[in-house]
Amino acid sequence: MGILDPVKPSILAVRIISNVDRGFASKLGLSDNQRALGLITCDIDDALYVSLDEATKFAEVDVVYAKSFYAGSGYPSGPLSGEIIGMLAGPTPAEVRSGVDACVSYCEEEAWFYSADEAGELNFFPHLISSTGTYLSKEAGINPGESLAYLIAPPLEATFALDLAMKAADVSMQVYFEPPSETNFSGGLLTGSQSACRAACAAFQDAVLGVAAAPKKF
Repeated sequence: MGILDPVKPSILAVRIISNVDRGFASKLGLSDNQRALGLITCDIDDALYVSLDEATKFAEVDVVYAKSFYAGSGYPSGPLSGEIIGMLAGPTPAEVRSGVDACVSYCEEEAWFYSADEAGELNFFPHLISSTGTYLSKEAGINPGESLAYLIAPPLEATFALDLAMKAADVSMQVYFEPPSETNFSGGLLTGSQSACRAACAAFQDAVLGVAAAPKKF
């Protein structure tokens, strides 16, 4: 693996519950019209977070649960657990299936980490979301359709790179993932115009690559 080679996620398991038991639905916090539920696991958490958001733009679904597992995909509870489980709820199985299809497609084709070193050991996520769906808009406190720079890296790299990203573009930090996260990474959600978010992603990438190339040169 080389520098900036993609580190692609794998969808590990998918199931659709066509008609959720209403007692169980109450524990999941589902509304009366959320009758069907899609379950998805993936081996890279941030890839699935942005893909779940993408699903809300293509189907009448809401992200009702999305959580990373402690210590990441290197220590899963089972071979199909990965690093995260996400749940999409909707009024019908057809809507949920459409949402799941959109989520899986985006995850496999767009939502990639990248390697910052030749060994492929230092990975980061400089991801531009041109137009948010309902899930990440709510998480970031912005309106649906606005842009986000979704930036993730190991703790030191993320801290250093986030500062440079904010100085490089007219963006504001809406969410800060302080280290350590459940998977021992760090990062943030930055918002601004699409061009500003793109510039923030580029500055973040350059900073992470710089640390990877010369960790002790300051």
